[in-house]
Amino acid sequence: MQTARIYQRPKNAMQSGKARTDTWQLEFEPGEAKRPDPLTGWAGSGDTRDQIRLFFPTCEAAVAYAEAEGLAYTVIPTPEKKLKLQSYADNFR
Repeated sequence: MQTARIYQRPKNAMQSGKARTDTWQLEFEPGEAKRPDPLTGWAGSGDTRDQIRLFFPTCEAAVAYAEAEGLAYTVIPTPEKKLKLQSYADNFR
């Protein structure tokens, strides 16, 4: 049986927006290692659960789904958000 990871999506590091960071995501841990395709060289595996990502509004909803489906799961807690407050004048010191 594969285990699933439940976590809250982090903010994209390349943008300042926080869209879709309030949803929780359930994804399965890889069942087998990826190997390069001999023809194209792209990494792939026969594990089709790697392509499944389910989104939930709350952590409790994701846990309830995993328990209803009989999945082993691990909840990864959301890291604490730190604000770095500084004024514009601090750029010139």
